[in-house]
Amino acid sequence: MKKKLVIQDLFSLEDYSKIRESLRREILAHKSSRSIAIGNHVRLLFEDRRTIQYQIQEMLRVEKIFEEQGIQDELDTYNPLIPDGNNWKATMLIEYPEQEQRQKALSLMVGIEDLVWVQIGDTAKLFAIADEDLDRSTSDKTSSVHFLRFELLSDQVKNLDASIPIVFGIDHKNYQYQTNICTTTKESIIKDLDQT
Repeated sequence: MKKKLVIQDLFSLEDYSKIRESLRREILAHKSSRSIAIGNHVRLLFEDRRTIQYQIQEMLRVEKIFEEQGIQDELDTYNPLIPDGNNWKATMLIEYPEQEQRQKALSLMVGIEDLVWVQIGDTAKLFAIADEDLDRSTSDKTSSVHFLRFELLSDQVKNLDASIPIVFGIDHKNYQYQTNICTTTKESIIKDLDQT
């Protein structure tokens, strides 16, 4: 299975502008099956090759990047967010509508990114590895965006199917929630695993 993106996988800026609206609709529908809420203020978006390709195309468009080295730099930045076959990778968003409320919450949630877990069936909780590229928290506040990797055991990867309950949760002292994900989301993220 082809995992990482290369320059040949991307559209030129001109070609992308022609298909952008239809591709955007496709990606929004795809993302909706790969997004879960944990409580009222944290959302995980599970990334895959399609979501990352779209993100890169949007960055190239916004930044008007068309030179090969610039494109390669974007690929090098975003390719690590594509699952490797034995893990799930997710963007974690802490969402509050009001800025003042958000700032207060972020100061109360320091370290939350290290307390996000998944439980598959009756196995022990498996905590995510957060922000491998750079630290996004300080001692007095966390970021509203984090990047998580859930590294699964080989037996979990091999034996996982949509009939097995998958629960994601957070054990932070100021934010404790869990959610049992639906079959549609399970089926979508199971496809990220190399079960051969």
